[in-house]
Amino acid sequence: MSADISKSPGSRHWRELYKAALYEVDQNKISGRIAQAEKAIVLRARELFQATGDNSEETEALDDVMYALHALESNPQTRQGPRGAKT
Repeated sequence: MSADISKSPGSRHWRELYKAALYEVDQNKISGRIAQAEKAIVLRARELFQATGDNSEETEALDDVMYALHALESNPQTRQGPRGAKT
C-alpha cells in the first residue's frame, strides 16, 4: 500500500507547489505561493498519517520542506525583493 500512496497525485502536487514557491521571483506572489504549498503539505501529511505502510521517507521530506518554507517566509530578502532593490 505504501508504494501506491507514494505515487499518488498528492505526492506530486505538494512537490510542484513547493518548487513554485521556491522559484517564485515576483515578490508580490511569494506569500501566496508559500501558503498554497503549506496547505498542500499539511493535507499530504494527513494522508500519510492515515495510510498504512512505511511512509517515513516522504513524511521526513514534508517536515524538511515545511521548515524550508518557513525559513523562506521569514527571510528579509523575501520581503524586500531582489538584492539591492528597494520596494
